[in-house]
Amino acid sequence: MGGGIDAAVDGLVTTPWVYLALFALAVLDGFFPVIPAESLVITLGAWAAATGDPSLALIVLVAALGAFTGDHVSYAIGRRLGQRILTRRSPQSRTRRLYDRIGRMLDQRGGLVLVVARYIPGGRTAATLTTGATGFPRRSFTRYVAIAAATWAVYATGLGYLGGTTFQEQPLKGVALGLAVALVFTAAYEAVRFLRQRRTGES
Repeated sequence: MGGGIDAAVDGLVTTPWVYLALFALAVLDGFFPVIPAESLVITLGAWAAATGDPSLALIVLVAALGAFTGDHVSYAIGRRLGQRILTRRSPQSRTRRLYDRIGRMLDQRGGLVLVVARYIPGGRTAATLTTGATGFPRRSFTRYVAIAAATWAVYATGLGYLGGTTFQEQPLKGVALGLAVALVFTAAYEAVRFLRQRRTGES
């Protein structure tokens, strides 16, 4: 059964069209965060480690280009509609509080927030929309999101590669390991943020 699933997934991830799918998902993930671009990157990284196909370098390159493009789409949306989007959200809503927090971080740390926010659940879109809505300089935005997209692509591909190297004969288990490590990192970040909020009284 497991071997049949592996073979089916292998047929999907080793076609050249997978790079187009990866690019499209990474773009969409920039402004529509429910798209599982990172899961696909991890999956492809695991397969690259286990079977040598698809190309590890192309996974990183295409994922980074897609993320970079998607971030610019999100910035453009923020520039055009950001203030309207924010005013429609209740000040007490989780989304509005996230946007407000990103806004404060931008004031304190500048464009570095764009790099950090890429690893925060929901933070990436909030950061790029907020920078657009507040008129953050496009040239600086481009420089920081280039760093963010490149490091994220290497990180996600590396998680998949770690899993695929660990389970070379069963790449699906490698995918599961990569996703589990990503989940642990996310949970650790949320735990640290929660504790800091309790200590500082930040809402």
